[in-house]
Amino acid sequence: MQTFKCMVVEDEPLAADVLHDYIANTPFLILAQTHPDAVSALEGMRHGEVDVIFLDIQLPKLLGLDFLKILQHPPQVIITTAYNDFALAGYEHNVVDYLLKPIEFDRFLLAVNKLKTSNTSVPVTLAASVPEENESLFLNSGNKRIQVYFRDILFIESLRDYVKITMLKKCVTVKMQLGQLEMLLPAQSFIRIHRSFIIARSKLDAYTATSVEISSFKLPVGRSYKELLVSRLENNSKQ
Repeated sequence: MQTFKCMVVEDEPLAADVLHDYIANTPFLILAQTHPDAVSALEGMRHGEVDVIFLDIQLPKLLGLDFLKILQHPPQVIITTAYNDFALAGYEHNVVDYLLKPIEFDRFLLAVNKLKTSNTSVPVTLAASVPEENESLFLNSGNKRIQVYFRDILFIESLRDYVKITMLKKCVTVKMQLGQLEMLLPAQSFIRIHRSFIIARSKLDAYTATSVEISSFKLPVGRSYKELLVSRLENNSKQ
């Protein structure tokens, strides 16, 4: 199995310790460097190669996303942050995943499972991996785990620390962040249209610059998501 040399860029000692522990308990990860800010991380990259960076966004001296802009040939990057407001900007930099603090170990494993190997460019496989795309997920709802089929989802709404999944015949509420669930969905089938809403591409009936219509529901389109929505829809229509 290919191993990955990791760099942790994190100014909070406790958060860095959590990542150190998770890396130590993942067989194919090796902790190579740790830096409290992006400036020292830049210097560190001059003295040793790394395969993946666990990067906080709110860093002193230089913000994490500004650090990414400087790198001409960045390694794979996994964002680690307490804020979900930067998810869209992170995706524009082709990050592997976007982890919201506090980070649980199972969510960490899902993220590193997406790392690409240099030889085959396919994800490393773990025993507890994300289900195949276009199938389903098992999610915790109340005191039980329920199976949610992607094909049944109309849209997903953020309710602070919960998400509400509206499906063809029922609704389910799950305790997790919208950004966390977004990373478990097949990217080609779902579109983020608002900081609080994700829609199923195939269930879209109509849209304008400010809203979309799905079944009997009318949902808002966030200003920062408008271009992404139009781009995704136009690209799909050309295929």
